[in-house]
Parts: sequence; C-alpha cells; structure tokens
Amino acid sequence: MANVPTVSPMVPPRAAAAFAFIAAHILKKRIASRKKRQRRWWMKEIFRQRFQYGNRLMRDMQVELVDDLIMNFTRMTIDDFEYLVSLIGPKIERTNTNMREPITVKERLAITLRFLATGDSYTSLQYLFRVSKSSISLIVPEVCGAINEVLQGYVKIPSNEEEWLEKAKDFEDKWSFPHAIAAMDGKHVIIQAPSFSGTEYYNYKQFFSIVLFALVDADYNFMYVDVGTQGRISDGGVFKNTNLYKKLERHDLNIPEPHALRIPYLLKVPYMILADKAFAMNEYTIKPFEGNPEVGSPERVFNYRLSRGRRVVENAFGILSAVFRVLRKSMALQPEIASKIVLTTIYLHNFLRKRPSCLIYTPPGSLDTEKDGVLTNGRWRQEQPTSSLLSMRNIPRRITDHAKTVRLHLADHFVLNDVLPWQNNY
Repeated sequence: MANVPTVSPMVPPRAAAAFAFIAAHILKKRIASRKKRQRRWWMKEIFRQRFQYGNRLMRDMQVELVDDLIMNFTRMTIDDFEYLVSLIGPKIERTNTNMREPITVKERLAITLRFLATGDSYTSLQYLFRVSKSSISLIVPEVCGAINEVLQGYVKIPSNEEEWLEKAKDFEDKWSFPHAIAAMDGKHVIIQAPSFSGTEYYNYKQFFSIVLFALVDADYNFMYVDVGTQGRISDGGVFKNTNLYKKLERHDLNIPEPHALRIPYLLKVPYMILADKAFAMNEYTIKPFEGNPEVGSPERVFNYRLSRGRRVVENAFGILSAVFRVLRKSMALQPEIASKIVLTTIYLHNFLRKRPSCLIYTPPGSLDTEKDGVLTNGRWRQEQPTSSLLSMRNIPRRITDHAKTVRLHLADHFVLNDVLPWQNNY
C-alpha cells in the first residue's frame, strides 16, 4: 500500500520485525479511519421537534380562525390553501417509512409559500419549521415545479379572434384605449453570480440577472410570461428571444385583422400591444411619442392615454413584488431554480386573483384607481422601491412609416372624437 513503510533486504531481522510492526499498525489505523463513522443521531433534536411545533403552525392558525394571520403567512385564505394542497398533493406527497415520518404536503407548501412571501433564507426558515435547510433547498424547487404544473392553465393567451376581441373591449371600456389587446413590460430579476457562468448573466447595469417578460390584460392578469433570459441579452433583444415574438411575426395567434375605428375613417388600425420606450414599434406594438410634447397637443394626449392603459402591467408587477418579497431580494440560487420561483409567483398571482383570496391578495386600495381624471396611487407604490426587480432601459429604434401613421391617427382620434374631459390636464 502506498506510503506504508517498506523493509530493505539489507536490514537486520530485528529491525525488519520492528518495521513490519509499525507498518501493520499504520495500516490498521488507516483501515479503521476509512470505516463509515456511525451516526450519533438520525436527525438533530431541533428538527425532531418538528412533530411538536412545525406541524402545528397551520393547524393552530386554522383552529384559531385568525384570517389576517393566515393571509400574512401564506398570502391566501385557508380554503385556497387547502385547495392548492389537493392539487399538488399527488405530485409531492411522500410515504411513511420505518425510519421517520415524512414532511407532509401542507408543511412543504407552507414552507414554500413562506419563502415566496418573505424571501427569507433557508437557514432562517429551518428554525421556523424545524426542517433542515438542506431539506428546504429540495422542497422549494419541487413544490414550485408542482405549482407551475397544476396552475399553468391560469396563464394563457387567447386562442381565437373572439377571445382577443373580448380583451380589446376590456381595454376600451376600462382604460379608454381602442384596439389594445394587452400591455407588455420586462424586468431584470437580480440573482447572485451563478457558478461557472462567466458573463452570461452579467448585464449592462453591471449585475447578474435573469429577465422576466410578461403580457398583462386589462384586469391585471398575466396572459403570457417568459422568464430566464440571460441578463447579458440586450434589453432590445429580450422580446425577440420569446416564443411570443416568433408567433406574432408568423401571424400564428389568430389576432383579428385591422379595421377602422369608426365610420367614416378609412385607415385600418391593427390590434396592438401597449409598450413603453424600451420596445420597438411595429404593426402589433405601439409606444409613446419621444420627448416631451406640448401640453394639449395630440401627441401629449396620446402619451397620457397610452400610459393610462399601460398602468395594468405596472400594477401587476407592483403587486407581485409587494406580496411575494422574494422578488425584492437578490436570489442566491442557480438561474434555473430562480426562473422556476419567479414563474411560480406569476401563476399564484393569477390563481389568487381568480379565487376567493382575491379580496385578500388585492384588497380595495391596493391597485391604482382613477375617478374623473384624479389618480389615487395603489398602496404598492408606497413600498420602498425594489432594488431587485428593475426596469429595462429605453433604446431608440427606427419606426416604420405605417406605424407612425397609425399612431398619429390615434392621437388625432383622441382629441377629436374620443375625448376624456380631463386628458388635457396631463
């Protein structure tokens, strides 16, 4: 064996015997040290106490019927919590063994929801739930994956012309912008430097990030999400890297054909996505006029009406980061896991908006409201500005002549035939 003393043939017998004894002793010690060290315990006592404390958290809150405590802890009602348990249970449930009891589905979901709601570290959560951080590091991605699978039907784009026309009608009725089918935006989600990633996720603002791109409808619900684009991709290229862009370019989404806003107009106006200056303007995307147009001018009025319609995507992102505070902190996770977690917050947003938890998740006053032109900011705007969910930068781009014509036509329409009494105040 390597490094064990050997005896030269010239060494006297007594010395050889001594060498042999020493070699045998060293070999014995090495063999003993390689034997698997016997466990002192199967789990630490603090985690064994999960059966006395961790399991009781949700039960105690439910028994005491403290709704505001339950909402603050899980960001949803008990009924919706139980419903979500029933959906993901078959996918993440573990069976009992003779060694120890498994971590229950309710515990797994509670741990994950608490992580999303607070962004607390796994180390911090292990003392709250009496579950080791190594277990939590496996539980959170697994539960998020299960949530994404069972709730994927809550985030979808229309499949036919009738559904697109309903979206357009909602925008016109609620936000006074005709032929708008969605509002879009993108955000940089800050992550810590991934291992062996080089500059793949290092963006122009000199931090590491993944990019979240989303379409939002007139009722603050996400219609399409793309998350995980590397931060090094230019902000102008984020949209072009999505499947949505490819389908729009191929005309694969069954969006209605352009038509005139009203008689006797002759210009046919396409159905468009409302965007800000970070995106290019074309036949299916419209954005504000550059610069600072004169007060009362058609360009100024158009910019106000467009920003009014885009308020839905601002509010959706604002509520998302205000409720799921994991988005307000730099994620010390690999990009694939961080992307999965961000996607989970999107699915939960739409789920909670369409369930009884809606009045808890977005109670009156949480979103921006407007009455007779007077804007009241939603409570999410009172939060400290997040340093981990950052907007993309504005990039000047060439605009086609037809897109310019359509935008001017809408601007004139807003000052001639579709006037809001207060629109010149902005």
